[in-house]
This record gives sequence, C-alpha cells and structure tokens, in this order.
Amino acid sequence: MNVLMVLTSHDQLGNTGKKTGFWLEEFAAPYYTFTDAGAKVVLASPAGGQPPLDPKSDEPGFQTEATHRFAADPAAQRALATTLKLADVKAEDFDTVFYPGGHGPLWDLAESPTSIALIEAFERAGKPIGFVCHAPGVLRHVKAANGEPLVKGRRVTGFTNSEEAAVELTDVVPFLVEDEFKALGAQYEKVGDWQPFAVVDGQLVTGQNPASSEAAAKALLTLIA
Repeated sequence: MNVLMVLTSHDQLGNTGKKTGFWLEEFAAPYYTFTDAGAKVVLASPAGGQPPLDPKSDEPGFQTEATHRFAADPAAQRALATTLKLADVKAEDFDTVFYPGGHGPLWDLAESPTSIALIEAFERAGKPIGFVCHAPGVLRHVKAANGEPLVKGRRVTGFTNSEEAAVELTDVVPFLVEDEFKALGAQYEKVGDWQPFAVVDGQLVTGQNPASSEAAAKALLTLIA
C-alpha cells in the first residue's frame, strides 16, 4: 500500500508578517495511522524539501500523542525534511493521496495546476483522496470528469467559518473553506467547533479540523481495504 501525502510550501500568513505552513498534528496523526497500517508513505510539496511548519502548531497547547511521537522520531523528521517536488510524483504510483491542512494550502496548493491535475488523476482512476481542516480548500478548482466542480452535490466538510473566526483569521485567509464549498454547490456539513468529524462521499474523504485528522486517515484506509 503506497500513500502519498502532499504538504504546503507556503509560509506567509497573508500580509500579517506572521508565518504559517502545515499544521503539525494534521501531518503526524495521519502519517502514523498510515505507517502503523503497514503503508509506505511518500511525502511531497510544491517546492520539495522541508515544508514550513505553522509555528503555532508547535506550541505546547497543541501537542498530541502523535506530535510527541514525531518529535522523538528521527526517521520521520528526515522524511519530512526531504519531501519530493510535487511535479515529480505520479498518481499511478500510489493507492491514495492525503493532504494535511494548516493555512498554507489555501495559498499555494489551492491554486496549483500541478496539485489540481494530480487530484483529478487520482479521482479519474477511482482512487480514494483525503483532505483535512484547511486542505479541503485545495479542491476549489478541481473538476469532475463532466467539467463540473468535483465537490458539487457531494457531502464534504472542512474548517468552519466559526473556527476561522475563533482563530481571528477570517479577514486574512484568501477564502473561507465553508463559504467556498457552499458556493460550489457542495453539501457542506459540520459539527461543533474543534470536534472530530470526517465525511466520506464515495472515494472522497474530508475532515473538519485538526482533531479530525486521524479519523480522516482511518476512513481512507478503509476505502483502500
């Protein structure tokens, strides 16, 4: 079982002068969910090399069992520091793809023709695809085979407007995941802020927030099995 994980290379939080990137738990929890299941995990990002870590996700209050495990895992740290360039990976080499969130993907992966084409290749091949928190936003320009938005009419979740308001970034992000999905005609679903929630619609898996990372990864594994 070969799993591709795609991380952001974007590290600027709009015009705030602050840093962003990927959210540590959203990488670590799925990474270990996959590797513990015996999967070979390959990491990629638009620029290759070390993806930027959202510094906030490294603060003590956001640590979990998975992030502590990563902090003590030199092999996983090496893998993260040496991600492949996204343009060099092919959907046919993998059984599934998973996108961790953090705010970074809203800027680079959501607009990346390479990422869009990769997701469409997985989808056309009937392979499961997974996204958590802000990463579902990378689907905004992804099309189904009929040319319609991939998420149109489909059940999805992702970081909520109220969660974005809680972290005071509503006016900083390039778009709001919840609003974007509704505008695209998706059947957007959510539960209470910060509660674990993952939605499966066919081969598409989306998770609402960091707490949903493991659930989304497990749902992907179920689809592969």
